[in-house]
Amino acid sequence: MSSNQSRAQAIAQITNRVSKTYTQTEPLKDIWASDVFNLATMEEALSKNAFKAMKNTVMTGAALDPTVAEVVAAAMKEWAMAKGAKFFSHVFYPMTNITAEKHDGFIITNPEGGSITEFTGSLLIKGEPDGSSFPNGSLRMTNAARGYTAWDPTSPAFVMTTANGAVLMIPSVFVSWTGEALDKKIPLLRSNLAVNKAAQKVLTLMGETEIGTVNSSCGAEQEYFLIDENFANARPDLLLCGRTLFGASPAKGQQFDDHYFGAIPARVQVFMQDFEDKLYRLGIPAKTHHNEVAPGQFELAPYFEAANVAADHQQLMMTIMKSTAKEHGFMCLLHEKPFAGVNGSGKHVNWSVGNATQGNLLDPGDTPHSNLNFLLFCGAVIRGVHLYGPLLRAVIASASNDHRLGANEAPPAIMSVYLGDQLESVFQDIKTGELLAKAEGGMMDMGLSQILKFKRDPGDRNRTSPFAFTGNRFEFRAVGSSQSVSGPLVAMNTILADSLNWMAGKLEAALASKSDQTQAVIVVLQEVMEKHGQVVFGGNGYSMDWHKEAVEKRGLRNLRTSAEALPVFKEQPIVELFETTGVLSPKELASRFDVYAEQYVQSIEVEAKLVINIATTKIYPAAVAHITAVSKAAKLGLSDNGLGGAVENANAMMADVAKLQAEIGKHDFDSIEAHLKFCSEKICPLMLSVRKSADALEGVIDDELWPLPKYFEMFNIK
Repeated sequence: MSSNQSRAQAIAQITNRVSKTYTQTEPLKDIWASDVFNLATMEEALSKNAFKAMKNTVMTGAALDPTVAEVVAAAMKEWAMAKGAKFFSHVFYPMTNITAEKHDGFIITNPEGGSITEFTGSLLIKGEPDGSSFPNGSLRMTNAARGYTAWDPTSPAFVMTTANGAVLMIPSVFVSWTGEALDKKIPLLRSNLAVNKAAQKVLTLMGETEIGTVNSSCGAEQEYFLIDENFANARPDLLLCGRTLFGASPAKGQQFDDHYFGAIPARVQVFMQDFEDKLYRLGIPAKTHHNEVAPGQFELAPYFEAANVAADHQQLMMTIMKSTAKEHGFMCLLHEKPFAGVNGSGKHVNWSVGNATQGNLLDPGDTPHSNLNFLLFCGAVIRGVHLYGPLLRAVIASASNDHRLGANEAPPAIMSVYLGDQLESVFQDIKTGELLAKAEGGMMDMGLSQILKFKRDPGDRNRTSPFAFTGNRFEFRAVGSSQSVSGPLVAMNTILADSLNWMAGKLEAALASKSDQTQAVIVVLQEVMEKHGQVVFGGNGYSMDWHKEAVEKRGLRNLRTSAEALPVFKEQPIVELFETTGVLSPKELASRFDVYAEQYVQSIEVEAKLVINIATTKIYPAAVAHITAVSKAAKLGLSDNGLGGAVENANAMMADVAKLQAEIGKHDFDSIEAHLKFCSEKICPLMLSVRKSADALEGVIDDELWPLPKYFEMFNIK
């Protein structure tokens, strides 16, 4: 089938589609976490002592006796098999941003030729995948490949049911035989431990006596696009790269702002209901869904959870989102910029820290000026973002996120902190040595008697800030939609732990010299604001004036591309940060630079090869056919007269294709940093040059000849 016939057939199939229906009659209380081996399920399935031990481990991270694992394994197997599971799998999260799993059967045979089921504590505790077949930054080699998965009791096991059956899934860490972390979960668990240790020091110095385990929490808003699978199947770029490498802007994109929060299309609503019921069965608290800004773009926001569980649930959510979309005839696109000219997709990571005794330590309460614990923890964040802002930029670096950051639709690549008017004023007062009560937001009164008054927030929102305080948490808005939240959470936890450790030392000294606790806190926070207050910014982060001020006057770094940001992992202050907090060893950190740099280069090279292929085998033949037909009909010959620039653009496109073909064959670089720079500064601009000519051709070539589904077709969901 020719390309243009494939596009026509896709349109015909969509036009004649019979929409899938979905009806869920079971109430939420009956389906909620029904497929999760959580504490409630364990309490019924385990002995009293075993349950007590498991609960202690889940709630505090305490060590678990191996004998308890035997009891848990037996109960877990019986529970899973009652739900139809015949297989189990350690599910883990390698450095790929996707989930990995290997399924093993419960079945074993006996000498008589019969079969029985078995699942022991040792099988629960440990698995053994190949460590060298996953990205590992030379931590593992083919001749030294052993790796282990190990059960994480703090994240609940669950049964995943698909059309192919049910499997018991066991969240696990992934480690090399020599003990290095090969995954995204181990650093996250270590960073939570570092936060707890540092927070305990500060809270103890503040006179707290009963201090529960301090943990970070996360609620990550997930943006995504849906397009009909018939269009996706006719677009090799979407299938292989997750984004359109070609495509002219349609007459109407998002200019009228009529998609954001608009009525959800019926077909999408059915998908959402099906998808979210699957999440509910797995205990994933999907809270909010709506249309996003761009046509065909949507958002799902879950409720807050403990960071480790939230990270696991985010991975699971992306997997289920894609599979459920396919069931409804969609392709779910998680690429940060699948379509040029309209907003891309992010994953806003809402992050806080707290415990069961002191509560949310980033909640200012009604009187933030007198909430000393809050002021210290908020000050620790300010210090951390100023010192380690480039690290925050590095952990969100990817070839795909480069298309989105700084594009006046997403936060800039310059890391700053937005506090809001009230809090910024409080910290500015601290800088002068006093704590004064600040006016609250007051009541919202619209002058309409039938509209009830309500309390207004003390500060506005700033959607141009990459790191904004939003009431009782910080929102890291620059994370990419396809990325794991583990990397950003690890970075935020680690810089907080470092700042809290620094504060503990300063606070101890201040308390030793001053009897007044408030004055001691002011002394510490004064130093924070004097040395690090320049990272606080409440203005327009999109403006060029801010970019100039941030770099030239405030000394903040503007790492515009991943090629500039990823080498931050190798900088000595970052190496020391992770080593002193115990989150990543120098060797483990170096492996992450190697992996992420390689992923960036490979992503660019795959896209470049596909640009060459599509331009050469699809767009150029369509251009030649169009030019030939028009020239023949008008008896013009192959001049550009009357062809709308088709000849000029076809020639320019193929000239750039030849240049691109020559460049991507180059691999003789002195360093990986040089290769990153080459991809960013040479390959990417050449791909854009090819696209510019191709998109111009789309505007003049006979519509029946054009081989790729167009933007306006893909945007309109039917």
